[in-house]
Amino acid sequence: MTGSASELARRLGDHAEAVCREYLSNGHRSGNHWIVGDVRNTHGRSMHVRLKANAKGAAGKWVDEATTEFGDLLDVIRESCGLIEFRDVADEARRFLAMPRPQAQSHGAQRQPAAARGSPEAARRLFGMSQPIAGTLAERYLAGRGIILTAGERALRFHPGCYYRDLVTGETQTLPALIAAVTGLDGRITGLQRTWLAPDGNGKAQIADPRRSLGHLLGNGIWLGLEPDTSVSVIAAGEGFETMASLRSVMPALPVAAATSANHLADLIFPPGCRRLYIAADADAAGRHGIERLSQRAGKAGILALVLRPQLGDFNDDLRHLGPAHLAAWLSGQLVPEDARCLLPSG
Repeated sequence: MTGSASELARRLGDHAEAVCREYLSNGHRSGNHWIVGDVRNTHGRSMHVRLKANAKGAAGKWVDEATTEFGDLLDVIRESCGLIEFRDVADEARRFLAMPRPQAQSHGAQRQPAAARGSPEAARRLFGMSQPIAGTLAERYLAGRGIILTAGERALRFHPGCYYRDLVTGETQTLPALIAAVTGLDGRITGLQRTWLAPDGNGKAQIADPRRSLGHLLGNGIWLGLEPDTSVSVIAAGEGFETMASLRSVMPALPVAAATSANHLADLIFPPGCRRLYIAADADAAGRHGIERLSQRAGKAGILALVLRPQLGDFNDDLRHLGPAHLAAWLSGQLVPEDARCLLPSG
């Protein structure tokens, strides 16, 4: 038996009812379908698993009519067992396929409760399964973008086989990924952003949407250089991780936050003691609303908000195409003189 996702899904489909009795034990058979509440094995009737192949599709395919989620039996194993890494899902599938078929009334053993899809707990589990980026494809990817960060950036991790699902076709695969933690000011992970990478680390993976976020993002950010529960007087914030990491590369003493979107930027929570906020803008006007709203909130909090503008499309473009020295010189005229002296390299 091969270890590919498609082959494992097909083999599981050959024993679809047995899989359902093991992992979706709160459901029941009705005709050619197993009926259950959802893929996490809750009571209900909205999820239907096809037990035998027919003109509508292969055995083991399922759809949840309440949420419009769909997938195969590998997804059932992943969600019902609370697994995130595909290797663990595949190992569990192989274990099941090697065991005797369970009797009709048998129930699976007690397992760790599954983390709700897209929840902070799911984010924390995935971050915990990842490794520091030093010497990994994630470090190579960032270096290819001109981004050089210190080894102390605790928000960044690498996952060698992060599960990716195509939202159109439902196909799944595992790809290396840069994992960036989204945290509150107390340092607790509330979400994360995954950037799937090419197999050699030279750029993003060739997939429809190589960057996705999950968890609770509003008010929080991918913080670089901010110690939990500390008071800082000067910070920078913007939408994109690579934009903010580029600024951090040339101003390593400046704490920065990537809010992941314009709407989330508008509601970023300020650290205590902040009195100056630099907001990183892109050359286009797409994020103007977020910048304006964040500036207004900062003003009401007694914080001076200043907008930093790139010379090219964004600050990562500046860093890659113009170089760190040119970017530093470009920023020097936009910073408060005291900050320019403290934050930018001398000479």
